[in-house]
Amino acid sequence: MTGRLAGRFVGLGITGSIAAYKAVDLLRLLRAEGAEVQCLLSTGASRFVAPLALEALSRRRVDADVLDLLPDGRIGHIIVADAADAVLVAPASAAWLAAMASGLASDTVTATCLATAAPVVVAPAMDGEMWGHPATRANVARLRDGFGYVVVDPDVGPLASGQTGPGRLATLPAIVDAVVAAVAGRPIRAGGPGELPPTTGDVRETDLLGRRIVVTAGGTSEPIDPVRFIGNRSTGKMGVAVAEAARDRGADVTLVAGSVSVPLPGGLRVIRAETASAMLQVLLDALGGADGRAGFDALVMAAAVADFRPRAVETTKLARAGGLTLDLVATPDVLATVAERARGLATVPLLVGFAAETGSLDRVPEKLRRKGVDMMVANDVSEPGSGFGTDTDRVTLVSADGGSEAWPLLPKRVVADRILDRVRSLLDERDASPQTGGTPPAGGRDGGAPR
Repeated sequence: MTGRLAGRFVGLGITGSIAAYKAVDLLRLLRAEGAEVQCLLSTGASRFVAPLALEALSRRRVDADVLDLLPDGRIGHIIVADAADAVLVAPASAAWLAAMASGLASDTVTATCLATAAPVVVAPAMDGEMWGHPATRANVARLRDGFGYVVVDPDVGPLASGQTGPGRLATLPAIVDAVVAAVAGRPIRAGGPGELPPTTGDVRETDLLGRRIVVTAGGTSEPIDPVRFIGNRSTGKMGVAVAEAARDRGADVTLVAGSVSVPLPGGLRVIRAETASAMLQVLLDALGGADGRAGFDALVMAAAVADFRPRAVETTKLARAGGLTLDLVATPDVLATVAERARGLATVPLLVGFAAETGSLDRVPEKLRRKGVDMMVANDVSEPGSGFGTDTDRVTLVSADGGSEAWPLLPKRVVADRILDRVRSLLDERDASPQTGGTPPAGGRDGGAPR
């Protein structure tokens, strides 16, 4: 590859500024100049830019955790620090400037800058008053004069606050020019590909860009009294895997989380709903879009909703003595209710249900028809390695058209991407049908009920 940065390796640090969305185009420019790039994300940056686009363009996994190791056991940010010809931090937020000036290695961007002997180029972006504050000015002066960093001052222009003033990220070509100038005349630091972080070939494209996907995860907790509840063994792993996969493929994701025992991902909208009734209300609120059109394109109902709840909930903790008899009533069928409501909309979203069975999946086709959904993802939770709390799953995908496809035991993230492959395909067919005159798939925009 030719270009002013041909043969160079650049660490691109992205911090929590709203200008982080420009990092994708900045990465393109660096690559166009011939650079190999490793993207580094602070915690705040992950709220503004999803890793997938960065990974697809750089062909390297984003380093977003200072404790992460590479597949071969090497420490990610140390490898970048040792191999980089330059480290570029763009945008650099006021918070990051303060942390860097104080040497606080709380994120992978700061840690890399602390550990490297390569030139560091910093392009700040923030509100004008923040840029002009004496604390920020002192931090910038320390980076420039004390550390020898190259600081590309922000431009004057419209800001995210609606004001106009200094603080707008410098133009991307100017930032690239600063990197080129910083490495000019310096030898290439990395001796070969083996000294760089590895590339990856399994990055997904942003094929769900512009799609609105709602995912539910975890179990529900139906209260008995202020202390006790009726629940199930769902951990939320499968739902979280689907939400992360949809986010990484460019979708606008809302994760409706019940009772979960796994960390919830960033870069998407999270709504907590820990009972069946609460989850139903959240989904109905999300469903009701403007002008009678659905508020989302697809719902992946991975949550394990409790089937029963106590008829009455005690306001004080029940005493243990004497045993306990509960009068249980059925909880609302969340997915069936959403499907019924969706039929009256001008656009009907794609609906995907999950069925946790034991011993046999014979009931799944009837369950799909009864609930009125497009697909049902079924698994036998009694099978070792498949079900609640595991990192793998063996599922069978049952479709409304009568098709059934059994998948082997796979990591849950792989299962999630396979489900989304089918979701994407059906959504594309749905969108194409008005133009081609074909019959829309189940849940199509013609307003027909899902088959």
